[in-house]
Amino acid sequence: MILAVLFANAEGNILIERFHGVPAEERLHWRSFLVKLGADNLKGVKNEELLVACHKSVYIVYTILGDVSIYVVGKDAYDELALSEVIFTITSAVKDVCGKPPTERRFLDKYGRICLCLDEIVWKGYLENTEKDRIKRLIRLKPPTEF
Repeated sequence: MILAVLFANAEGNILIERFHGVPAEERLHWRSFLVKLGADNLKGVKNEELLVACHKSVYIVYTILGDVSIYVVGKDAYDELALSEVIFTITSAVKDVCGKPPTERRFLDKYGRICLCLDEIVWKGYLENTEKDRIKRLIRLKPPTEF
């Protein structure tokens, strides 16, 4: 299961978070842990260079894209290899929505569409869609024409 997907800015403020199967009392711990992990390790990392960590028997894959840090946390079948596919799909969708690696301002301007993409990629803790064209089609906010 994919436990969490978080986006943070360079100062460590959470821009978007999605938790699945994580109790509310543990979420603060995960937020602070992931932001600290990024602050310690993401300095000087190139865009989309993946870093991997393991904490409390879960896997964490994280990267930086423009001014935004992206963290994906998973367990069981979602090991570092599966999470790398998830984060690749997420970074690809964010770049498509923003037009390039985002600044924090551009990311916040496109917040709604990024949230829609994220909901189409990860649904209830499982990877739902990885195809770029399908995700674009699903976030158009038009009624479906094919049944």
